[in-house]
Amino acid sequence: MRTLQDVQPGQTARVAKLHGEGALRRRIMDMGITKGAEILVRKVAPLGDPVEVKVRGYELSLRKADIDIIEVE
Repeated sequence: MRTLQDVQPGQTARVAKLHGEGALRRRIMDMGITKGAEILVRKVAPLGDPVEVKVRGYELSLRKADIDIIEVE
């Protein structure tokens, strides 16, 4: 299983599945990160948290805990 954390800055990945449940999963989906969405990893902070991504024309900053539940292909 490859997660969004495995994607290097400048690379694009497509969301295959969202793991997790409840409020965290709903919040991720509300941000536009759904199955089939393309995500561009723009930058990673020096200590690895947060990660700046671009999805559906929006730029978001996500915590490590959030990107661990996003499986990509």
